[in-house]
Amino acid sequence: MTHIEASGLRVEFPLYHLAARSLKKQLLARAAVRVRTDESNRIVVSALRDLNFRIESGERVALIGRNGAGKTTLLRSLAGIYEPVGGRLTIEGTIGTLIDPAAGLDMDSTGRENIRLRALYQNLDEAAQAKLEEEVAEFAALGEFLDMPIKGYSAGMSIRLAFAIATAMQPQILLMDEWFMAGDATFMQKAEARLASLVSGADIMVIATHDMQIARRWCTRAIRLDAGRIVEDGPVEPVVAGMLATPD
Repeated sequence: MTHIEASGLRVEFPLYHLAARSLKKQLLARAAVRVRTDESNRIVVSALRDLNFRIESGERVALIGRNGAGKTTLLRSLAGIYEPVGGRLTIEGTIGTLIDPAAGLDMDSTGRENIRLRALYQNLDEAAQAKLEEEVAEFAALGEFLDMPIKGYSAGMSIRLAFAIATAMQPQILLMDEWFMAGDATFMQKAEARLASLVSGADIMVIATHDMQIARRWCTRAIRLDAGRIVEDGPVEPVVAGMLATPD
């Protein structure tokens, strides 16, 4: 059964180049809750602290919270981008990500070459590779730019290609950040219809968002983070109301 389960999940990031003792003392004094010194005497930031939750098949979960709360860090941890330093994270099911337009893309390769690389990564046969290439090329509508290196793309073009590649295959677990809302109006009309199909086809969807309307529209549950901890978890409306009622 598709599910995500975290038990005591912790993610920390070391801060290098903070060797000066006085600077370390200042930083620790100002941010004692999330900054500490580890056993190697390095300054580390506790990005996520002792998270416990389980997401079952059929759930649509919004990760909400103020800037720096840990939403994107948690999303990237679920995607396998960040490695937990403590606790346990268990994920059953294939994962698809809409997190970073540049994630998984080779900037020196062309758009078409990136499509083929993704097909190889997914172990698709030649017929499936050709179908994927045709579908992504049609949806992204980049024309001759598809055969140019991605490093020469505009931000909007990169998003269109990344979105087209990421949504061409249906995952069991869909992880999303808000970048997919960028783009011109014509593209977003196509993107929204495709996204709705992707969301409805996924067993689980998790999205990190600042937009409470997105949470209300797409999700059945909200997990509210603050300073790397879960402070509220439940149906969307009361969790959103609780955050909005809390002063910055």
